[in-house]
Amino acid sequence: MTKNDTVRAKNVFDLIVVGPGSAGFSAAITAAEQGKHVAIIGGGTIGGTCVNVGCVPSKTMIRAAEAMQARAVAQRFNGISGEAKLDRWKDVIDHKNELVLELRQAKYADLLPQYETISYIEGMARLVQNGVDVGGQQYKSDKIIITTGSHSFIPPINGILSVPYLDSTSALDLTTLPKSMIVIGAGVIGCELGQMFSRMGTKVTLLCRSNVLDGAEPEISEALTDYLRDEGIDVHCGSVYESIEDDGEICLRYQYEGETHDLRAERVLVATGRKANTAGFGLEEIGVKLAKNGGIIVDDFLQTNVAGIYAAGDVTGRDEYVYMAAYGAKLAAQNALNGNHLHYSNHVMPAVVFTDPNYATVGLTEAQARSQGIDVKTSTLDLKHVPRALAARDTRGLIKLIADGKDNRLVGAHILAPEGADTIQTTALAIKIGMTFTELGEMIFPYLTTVEGLKLAAQTFDKDVSKLSCCAG
Repeated sequence: MTKNDTVRAKNVFDLIVVGPGSAGFSAAITAAEQGKHVAIIGGGTIGGTCVNVGCVPSKTMIRAAEAMQARAVAQRFNGISGEAKLDRWKDVIDHKNELVLELRQAKYADLLPQYETISYIEGMARLVQNGVDVGGQQYKSDKIIITTGSHSFIPPINGILSVPYLDSTSALDLTTLPKSMIVIGAGVIGCELGQMFSRMGTKVTLLCRSNVLDGAEPEISEALTDYLRDEGIDVHCGSVYESIEDDGEICLRYQYEGETHDLRAERVLVATGRKANTAGFGLEEIGVKLAKNGGIIVDDFLQTNVAGIYAAGDVTGRDEYVYMAAYGAKLAAQNALNGNHLHYSNHVMPAVVFTDPNYATVGLTEAQARSQGIDVKTSTLDLKHVPRALAARDTRGLIKLIADGKDNRLVGAHILAPEGADTIQTTALAIKIGMTFTELGEMIFPYLTTVEGLKLAAQTFDKDVSKLSCCAG
C-alpha cells in the first residue's frame, strides 16, 4: 500500500491500472516515476501470465528438455557418446516452480515497497463512471489502463468440455509425465511444448488445421515439420477435428487426407491460441468497443473509444508478447498522463519460437511484402553454408531475408537455427535504420558465429557464397 495516507483516504488516483502483470507494472512504474499516485488492481496472481504460467516456466522446462538430447548431440561428433535420463519428473516441476516463485517475488512483489506512490489493491475490478469498483469500494480516476491479459482459447470441438484437457498452464503443472499426448494446434505453444514433452519421453502427436507455425515462411514451416518428425513426433497438418471423448483414455476423432481416424492418448493438450480477458470488467456497460477476436480496440495512442480509458498487452488481442505488453503499457501511461503524443509501433517487432532449432522473425514475410505492393527480392541461405553450423555439426535450418527491390532496403528477416533467438536482433536493428542488404553484407561479423550467417544471407542476394573462402567478401 502507498505510504501517502491522504491519497488513500480519498481513494483518488492519478492513474488506475487494472491487471497485475508485466503490462500493469510497466504502466504503474512509468507513472510513479513521474511522481503520480497509481493504483494497481490485482484480481489474479501478481506477475500475470509471463512469470507465472507463460514465458518463464515454459522456457526453463524447454531448457531442461534440451538436456535429454545428450545422446543425439554427442552422436554428431566422432568418438563421443552421451546419455541423459529423466530421474524424477516431479523434481523438474518443483525446480520450475522455485524459479517462478523467485522471479515473482523479486520482480513484482518486492518492487511495490520501492514505489511510495503505488497502491496495490487486491480484488476483481469493474469499471464504472469516473473510476473502478472493487468489491463495493470505489476508486476514482479519470485515467484508466486495462492490462488484464489473456487466457487459453478452447476450440469448439464436439465433446471438448467433457474431457480433462490440458492447456499451457495445467500442462506445466502435471505431477506425472504422460506416456502419450495429443497436441491440438501447431502454433507457438503447440510446437514448443510438444517438442518439450517429446524430449522428456512422452509419445507426442501434433495436429493442426493448416501448417506448422502457420503464417511463417513456407520454407521454415516445412523444415521445422521435418525436424520435429525426425525427433519422433507424429505431425499431421490439414487435420479436421470431429469429436473428442474420454473412455478411460482420450480419443480424438479427426479427418486427415480424406479419411477419418481415431487417435488415442493418455492426455490431450489444447494449444490453439489465446483470447483476451475482457469479460466481467464492465467494459460493455461503459461503452468500450471490442474487436471480433474479443480484444479491446485501441488507437495508435493505446486509447479506447472511451476518453481516458486505455488498454495494452494481450487484452488488445494483438502482438501477444510480454515485451510488447510492457512497451505498450509504458506508452499508454505516458499518453494518459501527458496527453496523446507517443505512437505505438510494431513495425520492427522481433519474435521467437523456442523450438530447437529456434524460429526467429522480424518485419515482413515474403507474402506480406508482396501484398503491400513491394517489389520483393529474397535470399535464402541453408545453414550448411554457415561455418558455425558446420563446426557444431548441426546444419538444421535456414535464413531468409526479404528486401525491397527498388532500393534494396531490408524489410524482413526469418531465421530457423539452433541459436536463432540470439541472432534476430541484428536484423531488427538493420530494418529499423533502413539498411540495405548490400550494407549488411559489407559489415564485419565475428567468424564462427550464427549471426555471421546474416552476412552470408545478405551476400546471397547477388552472389554464390559457396564460392567464397572463409570470411571472404
